[in-house]
Amino acid sequence: MLVDFFFTLRKYGLKSSITELLDLLKALQQHVVFADTEAFYHLSRLILVKDESQYDKFDRAFADYFAGVAEVDLASRIPDDWLMPDLIRTLSEEDKAALKGLGSLEELLKQLRERLAEQQKRHAGGNKWVGTGGTSPFGAYGFNPEGVRIGQQGSGARRAVKVWDKREFKDLDTNSELNNRSIKLALRQLRRFARSGAATELDLTGTIQATSEQGYLDLRFVPERHNAVKVLMFFDVGGSMDDHIELCQQLFAAVKTEFKHLEFFYFHNCVYEGVWRNNQRRYTEQTALQDVLHTYGSDYKLIFVGDATMGPYEIDYPGGSVEHWNQEPGRVWLERLLAQFPKAVWLNPQPVQWWQHYHSISIIQQIMQKRMYPLTLDGLSNAIKTLTS
Repeated sequence: MLVDFFFTLRKYGLKSSITELLDLLKALQQHVVFADTEAFYHLSRLILVKDESQYDKFDRAFADYFAGVAEVDLASRIPDDWLMPDLIRTLSEEDKAALKGLGSLEELLKQLRERLAEQQKRHAGGNKWVGTGGTSPFGAYGFNPEGVRIGQQGSGARRAVKVWDKREFKDLDTNSELNNRSIKLALRQLRRFARSGAATELDLTGTIQATSEQGYLDLRFVPERHNAVKVLMFFDVGGSMDDHIELCQQLFAAVKTEFKHLEFFYFHNCVYEGVWRNNQRRYTEQTALQDVLHTYGSDYKLIFVGDATMGPYEIDYPGGSVEHWNQEPGRVWLERLLAQFPKAVWLNPQPVQWWQHYHSISIIQQIMQKRMYPLTLDGLSNAIKTLTS
């Protein structure tokens, strides 16, 4: 049972194992779900998918197997502006009653493929093309007794034969910025650091097993559960970084939860001779960067978080800081940090496509020896590979 389904998943690139398939079959034998396709979808996705970034591959495989829709990416081929609500026709009950459906799901999907092959532009208020506000079977914000709803926010007449949320059938964008949903994926990336803590936590299960075998108390220990890697982070705050506050807060919360040995400081635009831990006391309780260099060993991993958006003089010239007169250029302090902490990366919340427009970013890239990464899932993953290489 479900062997063909399993092979369909593998065809779409999912690495589900035989063990997971057997777990799914056991769940079905226990009637965890019964005679409910939607419930089976959620159960099978829970058991068979290891990583949230693979959900969309699973969606395509599921639709291919259960609905025979090999081109389940149909919805993702529709430009966003085709589904924006604009002109919406008002239909009387008589008008609605006069409308007829196409008769079958197979015919609906066949005609949807034909429409997408022919349609060249946006349509609104019509009765044929993929669009909005009309009586066409395909689109959003209209009415049809047996249509395919695509891209609509919420329900309308509740008459759709199939509902295709466009997002559901797109690959999870690992280049998108972190958000409330994907911060969990970021945590998984952070956990790729090797756990190297000493064996200091009691292994209760191992101790019970060893004691029963030996006939006397035999204590067994395991490495502590928190990641023992040491991390030193510098967060840029203020100015253009105000646009990224929520993103940085989420990253900080993730890191703080995961790492036992975490030290962090704040700076503005570029690192100079002083950094701080409390933004409300940044002018009265600064920490000399020389003290940071003398306090933390070279075994710390160094992570800068900032958009690197500033005037080039703030990096390369004495007195370039926008807030105070710095005796030495920011470049000098950055190079001192990199000399002390050779394992270092810079995470930039600024979209990569904007980087080329800021000379300051290219300067920081040069100082960091190209170890600047976007604050995205892929960027975070690549940064961690650099830190652990």
